[in-house]
Amino acid sequence: MILSPSLLSADFAHLADELTSLEAAGLTWLHLDVMDGAFVPNITFGPPLLHALRPMTDLFFDVHLMIEEPARYIADFRAAGADMMVIHAEADRHVQRTLAAIRDLGCKAGLALNPGTDVGCVRWLAKDLDMLLLMSVNPGFSGQAFIPATYEKIREARRVLDANGGSAVLIQVDGGVSPENTGRLVDAGAEVLVSGSAFFGHKPYGQRLAAFMEPLAGRVSRPEENALRHRRDSLDGGTLLC
Repeated sequence: MILSPSLLSADFAHLADELTSLEAAGLTWLHLDVMDGAFVPNITFGPPLLHALRPMTDLFFDVHLMIEEPARYIADFRAAGADMMVIHAEADRHVQRTLAAIRDLGCKAGLALNPGTDVGCVRWLAKDLDMLLLMSVNPGFSGQAFIPATYEKIREARRVLDANGGSAVLIQVDGGVSPENTGRLVDAGAEVLVSGSAFFGHKPYGQRLAAFMEPLAGRVSRPEENALRHRRDSLDGGTLLC
């Protein structure tokens, strides 16, 4: 399982220190929530923040674009240091074209689905994806309650991906993720978990990472874990597993 802490819940007055603390704790990914005030009812940050942070860290920048018409900005976010860009199916009229354009920029490409969006559209996009993000809350604000229907949606997403050439696609879950549901999420098929306030609100980060991983301790290796290893290895040689 890969844990991708959401920067939105970090201490913005001390971001350089936060990045250092994450790396020291053993984290390898950082989730960056970009909101435009149009697609979601909140505004966060844009490429200049990524550009400022990129020289400070080797963390994998997992950039979640909660913005309308994301194709207009993907070159800017790539230039600023994004390693992966995830666009919303609901926010782009030409999703396949934008996903292909992200890859053409040398970046990993992901697709996000809101809680009410069916996974069926992934059937036609599986080969264009490196990751599928399933929102387990309605996007826009941190600290919302997890939507239980997400567990079955994860299982269905894995079936659709595997049946349509997407066996190498990682499944990420974002919203209401905590150590209390990590085990069940991973059992359902989630491989990358995003956590904001449930992570950053509990220092030291090394202990908090251990709390997220503890539900997975002692598990016997399963065929599904070998599949995860294969998908993980497609992202920078397998260096990103927590």
